[in-house]
This record gives sequence, structure tokens and C-alpha cells, in this order.
Amino acid sequence: MTVVAPGSVAAVQKRTILTLVATQAVGAMGITIGIATASLLARDLSGSESMAGLSQTTQVLGAAVAAYVLGRVMDARGRRFGLLAGYVLGATGGLLAVLAGVVGSMALLLVGAVLLGATTAANNAARYAATDLAPARSRARALSVVVWATTFGAVIGPNLTGVAELFSDAVGIPVLTGPFALGAMGMLAAALVVGVFLRPDPLLVAREGAPVVERPNGTSWRRALAVIRARPALAAAVAGQAAAHATMVAVMVMTPLHMEHGGAGLEIIGLVISGHVLGMFAFAPIAGWLADRVGRADVMALGGGVLLVALVLCAAAPEGSSGRIFVGLFLLGLGWSLATIAAATSVADHTPLEVRADVQGTADLIMGVAAAAAGAVSGVVVDLAGYPALALGTIMLVAVLFGAAYVARRAA
Repeated sequence: MTVVAPGSVAAVQKRTILTLVATQAVGAMGITIGIATASLLARDLSGSESMAGLSQTTQVLGAAVAAYVLGRVMDARGRRFGLLAGYVLGATGGLLAVLAGVVGSMALLLVGAVLLGATTAANNAARYAATDLAPARSRARALSVVVWATTFGAVIGPNLTGVAELFSDAVGIPVLTGPFALGAMGMLAAALVVGVFLRPDPLLVAREGAPVVERPNGTSWRRALAVIRARPALAAAVAGQAAAHATMVAVMVMTPLHMEHGGAGLEIIGLVISGHVLGMFAFAPIAGWLADRVGRADVMALGGGVLLVALVLCAAAPEGSSGRIFVGLFLLGLGWSLATIAAATSVADHTPLEVRADVQGTADLIMGVAAAAAGAVSGVVVDLAGYPALALGTIMLVAVLFGAAYVARRAA
């Protein structure tokens, strides 16, 4: 273990942030490049539109499980080892998705999607890594800078759909699998960056400088739940984060199908998804600044308000391409950004150092399971009642977010 002098902690934090920024930029490209085509590939392999959202739903569920597993790995070995494992597993999943398209196997696509979720879990864990050594007064800004870095890869990713088509033609793989092949390359690049440069490990450095505290007894799951139950503000943050993420996933995964029904091509769908991702990440520093200045709970509520407007616009959007779907998806991302940055920072605020990675992994597990359930239901709702019904029905999740913000404000 490397011992870091107290005066060097700020330098370690700066190096950590720079490394995480670079990692997020390339890792996000790897995971978002397939968003625009995932539901279309699942529909073609399964032969059913009601199964179209299953690929991304499975990926979200994989991210949930991976969040918990990677949290345990980080608790034992530090952030670097856990992030590295997440990106390598994600790259493996991307390659399996390509193979699924080649052999025409829906089952193999779902296995690949589960592993792809590990990259999402790693990206989420990276935002917590940014807070390990950050002062409380600027913790939200540190977290938001890493989220903001995702903008570069995440916005570029969906717009590489055309490049992916050319790549798939060149190597002889199905056109809808090209994005997954390029995505795997991005994930391996992220693994390389974090493996080489995330030294010393921020979580291990934070533990070196903290008083020795005896860890609670029991399994990591029991420890994490006990900590969450004992702290109302933490429980509210976990619930708010889950509700905001489930809202975003439920509507986002079915938007490409809704647009395709109206004749929109892959390029236009990719552009809409890019606008959505821009809303998710580009304004993250503003969300972080607000969370530090006006409070985590108030920014969670603000995010809920933006999500509410987004859902109304999406419900009113006709099939195909329209101004309402562009603006609605952008606001869906922006509302998600405000709510989840505030909630994730609150999770970091209220989690004891001795169980930090366990609790954060459990919080992301709960968030992922909620989103996976919402994504699974979304395909059925669209198939039976249509996209507008999905958007309006999702307002119930926003109500949960408002409730969590209220509890967090009272408990602060």
C-alpha cells in the first residue's frame, strides 16, 4: 500500500479527476454507441416488438448486479481494480452482442447485454471515486465533472451509427451489430486508461488518512442495508436516484422504436439520442454547482420538475421525427442529470467511509433494478397502449422522486 502524505492528497485528487475524465470520455462512447440500435437488433432477433426493449432492459439489470459486485471488489481492492474489471467485462459483452447478430441468437444477445452492463456500473462507480478525496463543500462539483466528461464520448457515440454501418460492411457483420463492435474498442481503451493512470487509488488513500473504525458485522448486503435504514437522508437519496433513473430508462429505450414507426432513419434517431445524452451529461457541472450551493434535496426536486415537462412533451410527440421528441428527450436527460447528481452526492455525503463502496454499490444495484423493471414494462406498455401512454404513466415515478426530495430536505 502506498502511503500518501497529507499535503499530497490534493495532488492525488487532481490526478484522480483527470484520469476519471479521460476514462469516462472513451468509456461512454463504448456504451452509448449501441443505444440507437439495441432495441432494433432485439426486435429483429426475437421477431417481436414487445421484446424490443429487452436487450437494454437486460443491460440495465446487468449494470445493477455488476454495481453490487464491483462495489464489493472495490471495498476489498480499491477503485482501480473494480473499474478495470467493469470495462473488460463490458468489452466482452459488446463482442458477444456482435456474435449474437452473426448467428441470429437472442439468448446470446441477452448474455452480452448483461456483461455490457458492467461498463455502465463502472461508469457510475467512477462518479463516486471522484468524491473519495473531495472536500464536502465541493463534493457535488467533483462528482459532476466526471459525469460531465461523459459528454464527449456519449454524444459522439450515437452519431457514429453511420461509421458503424460502414465498419460492419467492411468486416462482414450485420449492420446493427457494428455499433457494438466499435463500442467494445472504446471500453478496452477505457480499461487501459484506468489501469495505467489511476494510481494511487483514491479510496485506499482516503482510508489511510481516516481514523480506524471497526466495520459492522454481517454480509456486505446486510451492512449496506443497515446503514441505509439508519439514515433517512441516505434512504431518500437512494430512492430518488432510483426513481429518476427508472423514469429516464423507461422512456428512452422505447423512443427509437416510436420514431422508426413514423419512418425516421437511423441517422435521425441517433441525433435525437445524442440530444438526450447531451442533456444527461453536458450540464452536469451546473447541476453540481447548484447541489453544492442550494442543497441536494432542492436540486432533486428541480430535476423532477424538468422530468415532468419532458414526459408531457414525449406523450404529445407523433411517431417519427418531431420537435417535441427532440426537446422531450433532451429534457429527459437534463432532468435525470439534475436529480441523479444531487442524489448521488447525497449518497456520498451520508455514507461512512468504512462501508462506502458497499453502500454505493447497493445504491446503484437498487437504481439498476428499478430501471430494469421500468424498461421491461415499457415494451409491453408500448405494444398494448402506445408510446404516449408509456410517457404519461411514467409520471408516477416522478411522484416518487418528489417524495424522496421532500424526505431528504426534512432529514437534512
